[in-house]
Amino acid sequence: MAKLELDNGTVIQDYAKPYVIAELGSNHNGDMGLAKKLILQAKACGCDCVKFQSWTKDTIFSKKVYEDNYFLQDDYRNRDDYTLQEIVDEFSISEKQLYEMSELCQEIGIDFSSSPFSKKEVDFLADTCKVPFIKVASMDLDNYPFLRYIARKNIPIILATGLSSMSEVARAVESIENEGNNKIFLLHCISVYPPKFEDINLNNILTLRTMFPDYPIGFSDHSLGIEIPTAATALGASIIEKHFTLDKDMFGWDHKISADPKEMKQLTEACHHVQLALGSTKRIVNKDEIEKRLAFRRSIVAARELSAGMVLNESDLTLKRPGTGMPPEKLFDIVGRKLARNVEYDKIIEREDLL
Repeated sequence: MAKLELDNGTVIQDYAKPYVIAELGSNHNGDMGLAKKLILQAKACGCDCVKFQSWTKDTIFSKKVYEDNYFLQDDYRNRDDYTLQEIVDEFSISEKQLYEMSELCQEIGIDFSSSPFSKKEVDFLADTCKVPFIKVASMDLDNYPFLRYIARKNIPIILATGLSSMSEVARAVESIENEGNNKIFLLHCISVYPPKFEDINLNNILTLRTMFPDYPIGFSDHSLGIEIPTAATALGASIIEKHFTLDKDMFGWDHKISADPKEMKQLTEACHHVQLALGSTKRIVNKDEIEKRLAFRRSIVAARELSAGMVLNESDLTLKRPGTGMPPEKLFDIVGRKLARNVEYDKIIEREDLL
């Protein structure tokens, strides 16, 4: 099972307790008061990390996108109350603000990171914020020059694989490895918000693990609810990433497909429980089960009134709980034996009852 460390010493391993990332993205809506509440709530929900997205109106879209005024989510298309450029500018987070959020995370004991969209943002995250990893968004998996630039920082890279063919994933991994960086984590991801269940293909987690056995494999979830990330944990996902909001009805891009605090707490607990329940491939009868044997298993019991001196037939005996007497496997050992004394109906047969 693949196992790697983040730069803060956190160990992430397939089939171990999953590392849960609350993807804040732009769900802070540019409001740092809201961002702080999101961080505090993510910590309270049991998340291991909060992740922002580092972009400005100059690093995420070209002029054409702003001219087309094209909004990614269906429910925000064809708006006339604001432009895409206005909302991108409003929802972006400055370096100063991002650094303040990283300090808050350090203060309360939750990991902090972000997805950069330019080399300058990579430099700030790696060199100033000292993040334990950099998350590369699915849209940049085929941005091989960008991947090589990040790799040269010699920082762990979490790489989302949405939008990409397996050959593109392999080329992305090779691009990072060629820079001498082997600290790679891969996330199975479907970049649809939300995806149809039949399109999620969680078994791709197993495919990625087979193709890249040296790297932990996780899951970046865009589905509604907690069932799918919980199932991913059952497949040994080492990382679970889920969008996080305080209110699904809040204005913004990703709130509707995000987990709210109630769901996120349920998700972290469910993933932890599932991972514990996976246990070992070795068959183990635990101490509690052994103690239950006496109450749950059966003993050899008299099926009717039995008299001393009679030779026991199978019809004279039956099997009932509790398991404090002779076990069922001894039934045919005592058939044909003589009774040393009378035995009442429904009484457990003792060894002393037999000659």
